[in-house]
Formats: sequence, C-alpha cells, structure tokens
Amino acid sequence: MFPMGLLANGERAEVVNGIPALGHGHGPCCGGCRGKGREGSVVRLEDMGIRPGKEVEMLNNKGGGALLVKVDDSRIAVGRGMAMKIMVRRQGR
Repeated sequence: MFPMGLLANGERAEVVNGIPALGHGHGPCCGGCRGKGREGSVVRLEDMGIRPGKEVEMLNNKGGGALLVKVDDSRIAVGRGMAMKIMVRRQGR
C-alpha cells in the first residue's frame, strides 16, 4: 500500500481504505472536532467514486499541482495533498 499521489501516469490501482489520515482521532463526536465528523473532503471524494474497492487510473501526475485520475468513466482532479492521504494497491503485480 502507498499513497495515490505516487502513482505514475497510466498506472492502475485499487483504493484500499478510506482516508484515515483525515480522521480526527478524538473518538466519536467528542466535541474536539467541532461536530464535523466526515463532512467535507472525505464525503465529496466518496460521492465522486473514490472509495475502498474502486479501481483508479492515473491520467496525469506531473510535478506539482493537482492530479487527474480516472474512476469508472469519469476524470477527476484531486489535489496533491489529498492524493497523498488516499492509500492504494497497484493492479497487475
């Protein structure tokens, strides 16, 4: 397993787990997270199809900036910081 942000152009991988690096670590509804839980980026990524078990293909990973990833029949731009928090497993190895 390694971050999606390290895939090379044309490489395929399976999303292994959610985005644990975004977890607050305080426990369920502790108040320390101000009640935000799974809002924002995590839910938005899952709504776009980036969720455990899905296959992704790296379309563009050049230097800095956002990455272009293919999920199902959609192309999705993901910020590099977020891509480094999404763990994947290479396909065909």
